Amino acid sequence: MDFKNQRFLTKGVDEHISPLLQILLWHLIDNMPPPKDYLQIFKLTNENGQQKIIHVQEEPEYKREYLAKTDTPIFIGKIYVIDDETHSTMLLAEENI
Repeated sequence: MDFKNQRFLTKGVDEHISPLLQILLWHLIDNMPPPKDYLQIFKLTNENGQQKIIHVQEEPEYKREYLAKTDTPIFIGKIYVIDDETHSTMLLAEENI
């Protein structure tokens, strides 16, 4: 998977995730070393007033942590990005698509 195909957001991501954070998450996927699993997982929390991002994939195992200063509200939750070879979709973990 290379996540270079057409990209989509669910309504939940569009409503609850700032455009800047969306771009950052796509950037983290684009710049991670291959091979990339079809499922990318982002766990987002608040750490001392900063956006903490834990980026993981299962196969092959990958985990990176980031802290980002932000002027937008900090999002707490989990985001999935799924690549099905024809398009990539960013969605909130609790959304059903």
